Amino acid sequence: MQVGVDISNSVENKRLFVVDTDEITRMALQFMLHDENETHDLPSLDAAFAKSVDWKPDLLLLGVGVIHEQGIATLQTIKSRIPGIRILLVADSRDDPMTLACLQSGADALIVKPLTIEAVRKRVDAALGRKSKTFIPVFAV
Repeated sequence: MQVGVDISNSVENKRLFVVDTDEITRMALQFMLHDENETHDLPSLDAAFAKSVDWKPDLLLLGVGVIHEQGIATLQTIKSRIPGIRILLVADSRDDPMTLACLQSGADALIVKPLTIEAVRKRVDAALGRKSKTFIPVFAV
């Protein structure tokens, strides 16, 4: 199903990895992003590292739960194992101390729940360096 797909983005076909301890969040993000991107839902960082050998991602959407389990140094491990990767942290709250620590320690940007298609796609496009579309409403007089 294609919901509000930007054809120029789907032709560009950026590769995204989604890694989160919460399977529902992974599946929701994969659903929201798969029409415009090559999106892979992966259960662990080890799976992401293995897949990145042959299929280097342009962006990693990383659930903050992974950092809670593996520690803040995980961000630097990711950056060293997948050079040039951008990390978009998926968190429950912008004000959580762990979220703030991640942003200071290597996460490039943040998506805060609740997740909506528009917000997620906008954040991903910004993280990938895609220009945002400006819509000017036209009113008949």
